[in-house]
Parts: sequence; C-alpha cells; structure tokens
Amino acid sequence: MSTTVFTNARVVDPSRGIDETGTVIVEDGTIRAAGADALNQGVPEGASLVDCAGKAVLPGLVDARVFVGEPGAEHRETIASASRAAAAGGVTSFIMMPDTAPVIDDVALVEFVLRTARETALVNVFPAAAITKGLAGGDLSEFGLLHEAGAVALTEGRHTVASALVMRRALTYARDMEIVVSHATQDPTLASSGVMNEGLLASWLGLPGIPREAEAIPLQRDLMLARLTGGRYHAAEISTAMSAAAMRRAKDEGLPVTAGISINNLCLNENDVGEYRTFFRLSPPLRGEEDRLAMVEALREGTVDIIVSAHDPQDVDTKRLPFAEAAVGAIGLETLLAAALRLYHSGDVPLLRLVEALSTAPARLFGLPGGTLKPGAPADLVVVDLDAPWVVREADIRSLSKNTAFEGARMQGRVLQTLVAGATVFSA
Repeated sequence: MSTTVFTNARVVDPSRGIDETGTVIVEDGTIRAAGADALNQGVPEGASLVDCAGKAVLPGLVDARVFVGEPGAEHRETIASASRAAAAGGVTSFIMMPDTAPVIDDVALVEFVLRTARETALVNVFPAAAITKGLAGGDLSEFGLLHEAGAVALTEGRHTVASALVMRRALTYARDMEIVVSHATQDPTLASSGVMNEGLLASWLGLPGIPREAEAIPLQRDLMLARLTGGRYHAAEISTAMSAAAMRRAKDEGLPVTAGISINNLCLNENDVGEYRTFFRLSPPLRGEEDRLAMVEALREGTVDIIVSAHDPQDVDTKRLPFAEAAVGAIGLETLLAAALRLYHSGDVPLLRLVEALSTAPARLFGLPGGTLKPGAPADLVVVDLDAPWVVREADIRSLSKNTAFEGARMQGRVLQTLVAGATVFSA
C-alpha cells in the first residue's frame, strides 16, 4: 500500500465547499483525507511527502464534450493522444462524443471505446452514444442496451435533431432509463451558410453570419419538450444572453435542465476572428462581447452549470483554407484549465465556482466518479500553480492536431502534476 501526502496546499473541493490551506493524503489510489484538518492524526508511517508550497490541489477536471478521431480518423486524434493532452491539462476524465466513423450507436462501438481506453488511455474515458442511428436524426438508437454497455449520455455530437417528435421520444425514453440527453442547438436552416456571428463585424469581413436566434429557437423548443416529458435535458453549449435567459426561466420553473458552455465562448469574442483566422471558426461561433459577458455572469450565478473544452481536432488540410471553407472546431483539452483561470484572475468568477463547473458539476451531472476530494473517492486530482505564467506554443501541444484557439496566448496558471487513481499520469 502506497501513501502520498501533499502538504502546504490550497485545497479546493467544491463538493464540500472547501477552499482552505491544508493537506491531501492519497492512500492506495483513493483519497484518505483532504483539508485543513487532514493531518490531525499525523503523517502516516512510510508516506511520501510532497510540499506544495502554496500551490493548489483540485479535483481532476471532468470534460463533458470531447471529440476524438478514433475510430475512423486516427490521423486527427486517437483515444491515446487525447488522453495525453487531457492529462497535461489536468483533465482526469472526459466524455467522448459519438461523431466517429462508424458512429457510436451500437453496443460494439461502446465496448470498443471502453476497451481501447483501458489499453491505451492515461485518463478515464467515458463514451456517449448517439441519440439517433448514424446521427441521421431519424430512428432512435437502442438507449437501454447502450447505457448498459457503458454509455454515460446520449447526444448527437455536432448535430441538432431537427424533428421535435424524435426529440420528444428521445427525452421520454431517456427519462425512464434516467439518462441525460445532451444536445447542441443550432437550427441548420437558419444558420444556413453562416460561418461566424451575425453582426457588423461579419459584414465588414464579407462573411455570412449565424444569428443568435439559430441557437435560441431550437433551445426553446427543447426546453418546452423537457417540460412536456420530464426528461433530463442538457444544453451542450450555449453562447448568447438570449439562451441564458431561456435557461434561467426554465430553471426557475424547476425543470430538470442544465447547460454547458465552451471555454472558447467564455474567453474569446468575435473580434478574435481578426484577419480571417480559421482556428477561430467554431460552433457555436464566437459571439459579441456583450454576449460573452452575459455568459460569464450566467456561469457565476449557476444558470450555466458546466464548462467544456469542446475539444475538436482538425488537421492542417482542413484548416488552412479560406475562412468560409475551413473545418469547424478547435482543440482545447490542454488549455481548458489555464483559459478558465483567466476568469479567476480577473475577479469575474470565484475559484470555488470555477472548479465546480470544471469538475464537480459535470461528474455529478453525468453520474461519473471523481470531481471531489472527499475521503474514499478515487484519487483523481491535479496540482496547479495558479500564478505561473506560460505561453501556448504549437511545439508543446500533445494533441495530434494543433488547431488551438489559444495559439501564442499568454496564460497564468499551470498544471504541475495530474493523478488518476493515485498514479501520476503527468508531471511538468
């Protein structure tokens, strides 16, 4: 039995409302004690001591929206490479989207992901299954069998279910099985050929825009269906004040609904598109500063429940194109925590709330282990220097794809060590 003691740490555990100077004791892959009183009974005999010297110890991040190329597009990202990027970013668990080739809509594919993760991944990987077969928006997949096989959520990944009837049935069946339906809301007809946020800047750049209503209309529909069915509904990524207001009203009604937001929409705005920089072609698109500020407020007050990286690797051939022709998406596992800490350093969001949205809340929402430093929990944790400055450089990126929206960005806050089940999977 091995024991490691992290002393002189700032222990942050939203599951217990703790943000205090103390100690974390890890014994045989689980947390024995964490907090100011962890050493009441002294240092366990034979323990390894790690002096954190004021560094923070957080529960490992849980990223609920990660796209991986395997199977079918291993040149963009494999489960193994995504896990290395996750470990470097302090992410100890992530939910993998079903947008693969073939689509994860069958028990065999769920089992493939779990088996591959066990054999090659450094962190915990949990597959999500497709709501509809082939992500085609028609026939529902076998929810019960997929859930029993290990799928932790149902989602269409990048796609939006167009049919209200299909969505109603999905929420109804998922309700009876107590599965969360996570859904990206963008009306494909209203978004049409749009490639960035609709507004004055898009007009100046000569690019077709995507109106905020393209997100809000399907979201409003889904919230009404959640009221009708009682199903557990999660809006995967919202990005506008309009959407936040709709979520706030639904929560005030007591509906079983939650919402996530991409770190990109919290930290960046449409001005970052600049000179047609294709790494900033994202979905949802980067919005205006007013919407970004509204989303920060929604996160702080709890209208938005979780933060996701929306990690979506794309290769050079699909990104080095004219803006309107470039693939949508950016990687984000390695920069998720550091980018989120911008909100802490600016005073916009308290650290306890930030860590809750990155770790505790997604673990609770999807019924995953982790997200806590409670005694007896798996020792999935991260040691962070909250103030360490660093620059995001392409040469340092561990993901197979390099399409980060934070290339060259100056960050404050760096992961020093990541542990999964008590084993160190990353050390700076």
